[in-house]
Amino acid sequence: MKKNKIIFWTATIIIFLMEGVMPAFTSQTELAKEGIKQLGYPEYFGNALVVFKILGSLTLIIPQMPKQLKELAYAGFLFNFIFASISHFAIDGMDFQSFLPLIFIGILALSYNSYRKLNSVDSKN
Repeated sequence: MKKNKIIFWTATIIIFLMEGVMPAFTSQTELAKEGIKQLGYPEYFGNALVVFKILGSLTLIIPQMPKQLKELAYAGFLFNFIFASISHFAIDGMDFQSFLPLIFIGILALSYNSYRKLNSVDSKN
C-alpha cells in the first residue's frame, strides 16, 4: 500500500505541475500563444484548454474530490494527451514534441492505476 501511495503522489504531482501549474503561469506568454496558433487552433481554444487543465489537475490532487469527478479528469487528460500528440504529429512530424504527450500518458496511467489500487484497498477496509 505504501508503494502505491508513493507512485500515486509522484505521478499525480508531475501531472499537477505540468498540466496545472505550468499552464497557469505560462498560458499568456507569446510562446504559448504562438504554439497554439502554429497548431492551427484559435486563441480562445488555448484559453479554454488552460482552464480545463487547471481544474482537472486540481481535481486529481485534492483527495476530497468525488471519485466520479476524478475519473472524468483522468479521461479528460487522456483525450488531451492523445489529441495533443496527433496535432503535433500532423504539424511537426516525428519530433520530441509529438512524443511528449505519449510519455505523459504513461505517467497518467501510473497515477490512475495506483489511484484505483488505493481506492480498492480503502473500500475493503
